[in-house]
Amino acid sequence: MRYISTRGQAPALSFEEVVLTGMASDGGLYVPETVPQLSHEDLADMAGCSYAEIAFQVMKPYVDGEIDDDTFRAIVRDAYATFSHDAVVPLNQLDANHFLLELFHGPTLAFKDVALQLLGRILDHFLKKRGERAVIMGATSGDTGSAAIEGCRHCDNLDIFILHPHNRVSEVQRRQMTTVLADNVFNVAIEGNFDDAQAMVKASFADQGFLNGTRLVAVNSINWARIMAQIVYYVAAAVALGAPYRKVSFCVPSANFGNVFAGYMAHRMGLPVERFVIATNANDILHRTLADNDFSRQELVATLAPSMDIVVSSNFERLLFEAYERDGAAVAELLERFQSEPAALAEAPLARLRESFASHSVDDATILEVIREAHHRTQEILDPHTATGYRAAECERGAPTVPMVTLATAHPAKFAEAVVKAGFPGVPLPPHMDDLLEREERYTVLPAELAEVQKFVADNRR
Repeated sequence: MRYISTRGQAPALSFEEVVLTGMASDGGLYVPETVPQLSHEDLADMAGCSYAEIAFQVMKPYVDGEIDDDTFRAIVRDAYATFSHDAVVPLNQLDANHFLLELFHGPTLAFKDVALQLLGRILDHFLKKRGERAVIMGATSGDTGSAAIEGCRHCDNLDIFILHPHNRVSEVQRRQMTTVLADNVFNVAIEGNFDDAQAMVKASFADQGFLNGTRLVAVNSINWARIMAQIVYYVAAAVALGAPYRKVSFCVPSANFGNVFAGYMAHRMGLPVERFVIATNANDILHRTLADNDFSRQELVATLAPSMDIVVSSNFERLLFEAYERDGAAVAELLERFQSEPAALAEAPLARLRESFASHSVDDATILEVIREAHHRTQEILDPHTATGYRAAECERGAPTVPMVTLATAHPAKFAEAVVKAGFPGVPLPPHMDDLLEREERYTVLPAELAEVQKFVADNRR
């Protein structure tokens, strides 16, 4: 398996090289050169299998022998042994044909754990094999950071630096990052928003000279291994609901687009999916693009669903590459225009997207309304991100005979402020983190200036 850039000008890489490289040298994102297929029989044979076994079968073609089967099985098994539920990502029935896919049973109570518990182990495996150390540099709007830290804190060959927007993540999200006092973990609060942090990470990958030869590794969803790991839960959920014998639809709370792109890849591999519904908050570039062909920047709005407070949706580039029939030059030209002026997709690519995707945008008042409504109807308390998905799924679910699966991306205890605003007394944290709000914190506040951030990373790596 080789991997190619969405902008068409970077060299094709192997799986190991892609995992250790992250972003392509031409500024694009890597995708597999060919999409492996899951046959009807492959999917049928997964019925009743453990999550770890399904994960091994789905991901094996992407790894393509670069980790031997026994070692890869062990890595996968160990990654998902950290989850508190035997099903790893259990389905919870909400009504006759609407299901919640609970992705929050990992160590940090968010869907990012599914990929990052695996990615940390894969990175450590490859670095140990090479006799190298590396620096991880990532930006987070809330959940990626804590999941990345938890996935990498025990890695012998990695130092991890996570940038988060100062005072723009929930207290639980911040403390899940800043109370990890390991020698290889560094948290940086940026005096700006998520897009400022992400732009500095991208700039650092584009010019890594500040590290004087030390490898810089990505754990954000620009890293293909993140997408690969997320493909699995779409397959597992669909098989549990009757695939390949019937289609399933998915509704995905979306911001940086890696989560829903993984679902699209599962569909490309052969999973029978009726439609994907993209749910956004007030930062609705994905909804505006699909509904009105308005692919333009707007000012970021702080919302009750802060992990979705993103203006520039990085992984949307991967979907654009497919919509433009893998024309890297056309994608690069579109994204260059997007940087400086309102842009629009060409007619044919937009039509291709609308064949598989619907969308819906939810404001803060509606988020609170949905948290109350969902509890009244199901006795479930939803986090604010999942609430956007719940409403979008209800509005865009399509044929009632097709099961609709809404992805529950975080445990409601991570966003107690929104739950309390909705009129509930709050949600207790699980026992393993019930003292989180009393733990010692350690983080550094820096201005949103690239030179300052790069100097901090260079000075503090081991």
